[in-house]
Amino acid sequence: MPKLAAFVFWGWQAVIVAAAISLPMGYTSGKEYAELEWPIDILIALVWVAYAVVFFGTVGTRRVKHIYVANWFYGSFIIAVALLHIVNSAAIPAGWMKSYSVYAGVQDAMVQWWYGHNAVGFFLTAGFLGMMYYFIPKQAERPVYSYRLSIVHFWALIFTYMWAGPHHLHYTALPDWTQSVGMVFSLILLAPSWGGMINGIMTLSGAWHKLRDDPVLRFLIVSLSFYGMSTFEGPMMSIKTVNALSHYTDWTVGHVHSGALGWVGLISMGSLYYLIPRLFGQKKMYSVPAIELHFWVATVGIVFYIAAMWIAGVMQGLMWRAVNADGTLTYTFVESVKATYPFYVIRALGGLLYLAGMLVMAWNTRMTVANGRSVATSVPAGVPQAA
Repeated sequence: MPKLAAFVFWGWQAVIVAAAISLPMGYTSGKEYAELEWPIDILIALVWVAYAVVFFGTVGTRRVKHIYVANWFYGSFIIAVALLHIVNSAAIPAGWMKSYSVYAGVQDAMVQWWYGHNAVGFFLTAGFLGMMYYFIPKQAERPVYSYRLSIVHFWALIFTYMWAGPHHLHYTALPDWTQSVGMVFSLILLAPSWGGMINGIMTLSGAWHKLRDDPVLRFLIVSLSFYGMSTFEGPMMSIKTVNALSHYTDWTVGHVHSGALGWVGLISMGSLYYLIPRLFGQKKMYSVPAIELHFWVATVGIVFYIAAMWIAGVMQGLMWRAVNADGTLTYTFVESVKATYPFYVIRALGGLLYLAGMLVMAWNTRMTVANGRSVATSVPAGVPQAA
């Protein structure tokens, strides 16, 4: 289905361009992670359905009997994101770029965070776990540590994740029992998350020495460290007493970015470093030392970024809840902003380091492509694909 695949590619580029134009102009639905207005939402739905047809059509016409576990994660993320997007984006148009949600009040908040948490869960977790389950065994040249654990990981994760959204709405008008359900399932979620992390890291059993010389493998394995960190921190922050301190602070920003920059970013970089030379007929990237440089610059940048936000967030929470003996607030909000400023400087430095690493990767990719040639990736009939 080459034409449908091309539609998915160009349709998604159109969504990105439409977002970059419409949001600065003030066209927004006001929903976090779902800000785009209804015409763009419809395009997203069409592109995503086409994406599902391409993916499941390809799986359905495969030449080998088994379906590798990575594709289970890809399939779940495609189905779940389609469901989440279509339900949460249901709206009544009130103009070309204006609409009103079909939900109201606390119901709208509940649907929004059912979507918001699970869009992260299935897009930035399940989809990238699929990458982990494929590229770590490939780069390490080792079978996945436990196939049975990967299946348990899959089913436990996709069942548990769907119920954790209410932890975003602690101390709101949402019924207290619903908040508690979100907290309990968030805590349960720690088990499958760490099961997947352990499965990925332990794939290196008997081949730990490869980490010394292979920066691509280092990207992939260290990403799992950030995944484990984020999936411990998230359940901890869902506990109501902890959330009372962390909510609305930069601690949440630190948590999100340990996942986004550390887990999603590093696993993506490692996967691309594996793919790019093979797509252009090369045995490796143009410069392995540049990969090494990228790894250390990005890792240091992430640590600066998230450590600054963690410290700032705890400080903010403590300042906001501090009271004098007479019950008045000890600090004004402006004082908390002033105290946060040095940590924002460190955050900016971390972000610049991370960006610098991406520029190194862009140069390395450009040189690899310039020195390579495009390679067809068809699999001859009867030849099983490597797992």
